[in-house]
Amino acid sequence: MLRTVADRLYENLWATLLRRIVTCVLAVLVGCGTYVLVSWLTVEARTCAEGVTESGGECVGVNGSGYSFGVAETAPVARRIAEENRRVEKRPHVTVAVMLPLQPDSRAERRQLRSELQGAFLAQYRANREPGKPLLRLVLANPGKDYARQGEVVPDLVRMSRSPRHNLRAVTGFNLSLDATRDAVRSLTDQQVPVLVARASADALANRESDDGTYDFKGLARIIPTNEQQAHALADFNGSRTDRQTVLVRDTRGDPYVRSLARAFQRLPEDGPPGPDDMTFTSEGVAEPGDVDNQFRPTVNTICNSGADTVYFAGRSTHLRLFLKRLAQEACADRKFTVVSGSDAASLEYRMTREDWAELRDGSGKPRMTVQYAAPAHPDAWSTEVRRWQEKERKRTGEKPPAEKAPRSLRDPLAELGRLREDIAAVQSSGEGMGPSRLSDSRTMLVHDGVYTAVEGIRGAKPTGRAAPSTEQVGRRWATMQAGNRVDGTSGRICLTKAGNPYDKPLAVVELKPGAKDARGTLGFVGLAWPTGERQPEDCVVRSSD
Repeated sequence: MLRTVADRLYENLWATLLRRIVTCVLAVLVGCGTYVLVSWLTVEARTCAEGVTESGGECVGVNGSGYSFGVAETAPVARRIAEENRRVEKRPHVTVAVMLPLQPDSRAERRQLRSELQGAFLAQYRANREPGKPLLRLVLANPGKDYARQGEVVPDLVRMSRSPRHNLRAVTGFNLSLDATRDAVRSLTDQQVPVLVARASADALANRESDDGTYDFKGLARIIPTNEQQAHALADFNGSRTDRQTVLVRDTRGDPYVRSLARAFQRLPEDGPPGPDDMTFTSEGVAEPGDVDNQFRPTVNTICNSGADTVYFAGRSTHLRLFLKRLAQEACADRKFTVVSGSDAASLEYRMTREDWAELRDGSGKPRMTVQYAAPAHPDAWSTEVRRWQEKERKRTGEKPPAEKAPRSLRDPLAELGRLREDIAAVQSSGEGMGPSRLSDSRTMLVHDGVYTAVEGIRGAKPTGRAAPSTEQVGRRWATMQAGNRVDGTSGRICLTKAGNPYDKPLAVVELKPGAKDARGTLGFVGLAWPTGERQPEDCVVRSSD
């Protein structure tokens, strides 16, 4: 039987030269077809959406067609971005990418992300309804958790910057100061893709001011003051403290934000006899509690016995929350501390539960401690400062001047914030909206200002008669954005130095307000602080440091 089958196969497939040729051709075709089918099925299995593929359990890539990377909280705003992209796709436009980790694990991080993407969309919404050209197409770029897979996304962004179809002209976002974030910024700027950092405050993500025009990141701009500038602004706002009054609590994990914040606190001028040595802890990650609370037990005990009354905290908001709870629980013989931290503390509002807020109140309902940080923005800042200016002038002259006479450094941001609120109302009343919005955490305001500054830079760099500038022209434009070329942001007037740094941009000093019994606390605006110790020049002209 077997012999008969073999004989038949030989006779039908191999007996003559022609049959051999036909058999070989068919075998090749079947093999190629199988390979193509398997490859297609494999790619389909790895594809999350257009431009986005699965990598290490995450969906990594670039998308502007409404994909929310599986995060329900950001789905409405992702769809609004896609809707706006379709509206401009047939007209002259450029593309700006917002690079942020787009699949966060915790509920707090997902709500923060929603605020950031809302800020990006609101800037797009405004830019496309103004007379300026070109119009704006927005895409979302996911570099993975903690920017760990940025190396898979940067090549896509570089290709888009060289594609006439995409016309990518800037990448913004960047909300975490990490080594991988710095690698992404360096890779993009090395390949002549302009970058504008909106939220990451580490000094390692900023160019040093240079007299000869050489910079670590050519084509980099940023709109948030660095950690060193934040620390100096806070110190100037609160007045000097003696060394014996202060203690630094810092995370030893390799984190550029934490390192630069700790260094900035260590460099603050302090007089008098030496105070307590630094207190250290080691976290497992930006949003990982780990055993940090257990590490804080002996730390807090030492601080209670040190004589210090001010704690500089160089760590992430995840761990600051645990430190505050531990400090409140220990009570320290009813002593009241002031805890000072950096801009990452703006995330505390999302992480605190009602029980956490309750622990920060004593039996009479008063705060157990003062918790203060330098926020890059706060929605109450400008209206409060205008009123304070009016009152100051009333005391000086005997008459209260109208708000329209206030310094432009206060009026311009106040007007921009008003426009932002109008846009929020318009978007929320149309279609499906964009999800719940809030401004108190500063994220919507900062990312809005970042995207809008990128748009203004692109439009200002566009040569007459050209539909769009080159990436090199955009990168050079950052250095000219001061005085009349400044950007009036909701977070303050954005005047950039030659190195692309914000010039004396104000910071909002914010305190945690625990609130009444059984209520959630709030982030209360205290006052404006300036990195140079003096109000930003009204003409917004960058002065020489000589």
